[in-house]
Amino acid sequence: MILKKLQRIAILSLVLGFVGMQASNGCTNFLISKGATVDGSTMITYAADSHVLYGELYYQPAQDYPEGAMRDIYEWDTGKYMGRIPQPSHTYSVIGNMNEHQVAIGETTFGGREELQQQPGAIMDYGSLIYVALQRAQTAREAIQVMTSLVEEFGYASEGESFSISDPNEVWIMEMIGKGKGEKGAVWVALRVPDGYICGHANQARITTFPMGDPKNCMFSKDVISFAREKGWFEGKNKDFSFSDVYAPVGFSGARACDARVWAGFNKVASGMAQYENYVMGKIEHGGENNFPTNRLPLWVKPDKKLSVRDVIGMMRDHFEGTALDMTQDVGAGPYKLPYRWRGLTWKVDSATYCNERAISTQQTGFSFVAQSRSWLPDPIGGINWFGVDDTYSTCYVPMYCGIQEIPECFRVGNGDMLTYSETSAFWTFNTVSNFAYLRYDDMIKDIRKVQSNLETKFQEYTPVIDQAAKTLWDAGKQAEARQFLSDYSVNQANGMTAEWKKLSHYLLIKYLDGNVKKEKDGKFERTETGMPATPNFPGYPEWWYRVIVNSTGDHFKMPQGAAH
Repeated sequence: MILKKLQRIAILSLVLGFVGMQASNGCTNFLISKGATVDGSTMITYAADSHVLYGELYYQPAQDYPEGAMRDIYEWDTGKYMGRIPQPSHTYSVIGNMNEHQVAIGETTFGGREELQQQPGAIMDYGSLIYVALQRAQTAREAIQVMTSLVEEFGYASEGESFSISDPNEVWIMEMIGKGKGEKGAVWVALRVPDGYICGHANQARITTFPMGDPKNCMFSKDVISFAREKGWFEGKNKDFSFSDVYAPVGFSGARACDARVWAGFNKVASGMAQYENYVMGKIEHGGENNFPTNRLPLWVKPDKKLSVRDVIGMMRDHFEGTALDMTQDVGAGPYKLPYRWRGLTWKVDSATYCNERAISTQQTGFSFVAQSRSWLPDPIGGINWFGVDDTYSTCYVPMYCGIQEIPECFRVGNGDMLTYSETSAFWTFNTVSNFAYLRYDDMIKDIRKVQSNLETKFQEYTPVIDQAAKTLWDAGKQAEARQFLSDYSVNQANGMTAEWKKLSHYLLIKYLDGNVKKEKDGKFERTETGMPATPNFPGYPEWWYRVIVNSTGDHFKMPQGAAH
């Protein structure tokens, strides 16, 4: 009976999964343990992908509260008022998704069993859990304790979520799903990523079995298995209990639209990923006593070499290039190899339904980051939120130190919104460039990546110098001056980057005006001897595209022999 229920859920996921993905926020996270990095830092990544999310950098200053103070909770996705919870006596400052103690948190929504997605009276949604925990936790373990205790006391008001939680020494993945209408709270499992390994999640629950007798590396709610037994969803042995396969079974979309992104990131830095190609194509094999999937992507892998910030940023820039899902190779990419498909994620021809690929890099990203935590530096200096807005492939990641006390104007909350353009907003500046580039992508992206590389290289090469200057102030007892120095640096770099991107938008407009390509020489656009613009190049379309036109139109455009051109 249980096996038949699981099979029905998997079939339903196959049919409806892509449709559901269109409504939810599709995000991607990678988790990099201390032993997997070149410098011994920890890192997590997060792409906040939503068609209605405006890219800005949130800031909550540290604050003291009197006894009895309360905090209002508003649902992060909608702004809806949820209720109130008590404030602690002191909260920590938070820059984006990283606090002053170098604790960082990201998430992806996996949904899970439909009957567990609504909990009347619950207050804590996933976004509130993140930002409240960041204000209260000094370590990743403490953040897990804060989040799970809040849910237990005030209820869980979201669908199933995967969380990435890091501090300077540890990186954890936690998966949580509510108990539905009949009971307050949630069931959850948290696993520490083994040292030297990397993990990832992208809108599909990833934790399967877990070591229940290893509190150093595994934490879980006391009823995570018994709750499933009470509901009739699991009858096997405790050691065989799989969180994902019971609470969020993987179907076609979970593999093809979700785990495929994790696979793509892993594939950039670890060998042996080819064996999982069938799985990420949506071909799921089942077996064993519980009939769970047998060919799933592993929760974590060991990279071929230790990773730098640049490597991890590179993991966030991917359209499945060089794989069976490569979005630049089919006719949908058009003549300029555009690796994006406008939504929805599914479409129909006659009676058949087809899907678009869902890559890590996508056009509707509000903001993304790589949070880097470094144990050998004082917390306000050691934590860097490498932050960017818009599409991960064409954004630029600028360092926002976690100890700063000011937000750059270009990222300031309220500087424009999704329906209000602002000349000084990084979100609108970067979208101006990327949306223009979508018209002639394979040419323009080369110009974009050149400016991107120059800026990011500068930021990364400056980091040791900035670290040392701030630490010198800190060690001399000038903590306030160190924070101000980091604030000035971060603000100046972000605003300067945005100014450079505005120049890039002007350059692209001039160079690619009207489908032509202006000629350049010695870094300038060419002019004739009399100062007139040189005649531009007329590159036309690639031959394969002309063949597509001929194959679809026959002789409609064919000229007679000898006709004048």
